[in-house]
Amino acid sequence: MSGYLLVKWLHILSSVVLVGTGFGSAFYMFFGNRSGSVAAQAVISRLVVRADWWFTTPAAVFQPLSGLWLAHAAGWPLSTPWLLLALLLYAFAGACWLPVVWLQLRMARMAQEAARDGTPLPAPFDRHRRWWEGLGYPAFVAMLAIFYLMVAKPAWP
Repeated sequence: MSGYLLVKWLHILSSVVLVGTGFGSAFYMFFGNRSGSVAAQAVISRLVVRADWWFTTPAAVFQPLSGLWLAHAAGWPLSTPWLLLALLLYAFAGACWLPVVWLQLRMARMAQEAARDGTPLPAPFDRHRRWWEGLGYPAFVAMLAIFYLMVAKPAWP
């Protein structure tokens, strides 16, 4: 296998890890937050934070590095419209994701403290949850658009 194909395979694999872990984490966090169980929210939020550190973060760092290398190796200038749009969408998704990480850390801490103390979740938890969801939707749509651009590589005039 050539170096290009190896990097391309790793790039595709890391994109699946990035989006798959993000979607899976969002699924469990979304429904865990609606379960009414502080104990479940504490466990799920702790595991979501862990998944972000172990899987999402390395993939999120590898994606642009490998993507830029692949573009260079294939001879695509960064001004190629589909590639430029994909990079802008990735930056947008990242701008949504960074506050989500902070929110997840706060939510996990609040849920773990409430579970430990046998108390309800504090009021800021719900506000954080709404922001977490509100930032997650556009980031996920941006990632889906990037998948389309990477596969279709549409030619625009």
